[in-house]
Amino acid sequence: MVAADLLVAQNVGFYLIAAIMVIGALRVVTSNNVVHAALWLVVVLAGAAAQYVLLAAEFVAITQVLVYIGAVMVLFLFGTMLTRARIGAETDLNNKNWLLGVPVAVLMLATMVIALNDGFGNEQLPLDAAPVDTMAISDQIFGPYLLPFWALSFVLLAAVIGAIVLARKD
Repeated sequence: MVAADLLVAQNVGFYLIAAIMVIGALRVVTSNNVVHAALWLVVVLAGAAAQYVLLAAEFVAITQVLVYIGAVMVLFLFGTMLTRARIGAETDLNNKNWLLGVPVAVLMLATMVIALNDGFGNEQLPLDAAPVDTMAISDQIFGPYLLPFWALSFVLLAAVIGAIVLARKD
């Protein structure tokens, strides 16, 4: 297999995943159901993990899945389902001044494109980069920071238990 063929397949995969992510992001902001919006956000975050796999950054992809999809989205859905708010479709979610956000979003997109173009220009990633040792990266992250990571899991557990206690009907 020629390296040029691999790059073509990578580009096709990138654009396919990016298209799915854009559709998911549009569904997040246009959905009238909060739970459906959260599930579309899971699609977007999974697409980001797939992009990391394309970049051969498996550790970052697994961390994306575990932290964002596995923990943050579960907490978000727990918080949504344990509150006393309506979960079904809602009609009054949009602000009346939403049209003002469109030119602001276009301006921010243009600023980002200009900043990225000025910052990186025509630079390309090296094709002969050395493979990354996932075990070494995980040892560097979780070696000295294992105890704070473990303590954070108890804080998140306490938050979920507190949400259950507050939402419980007596």
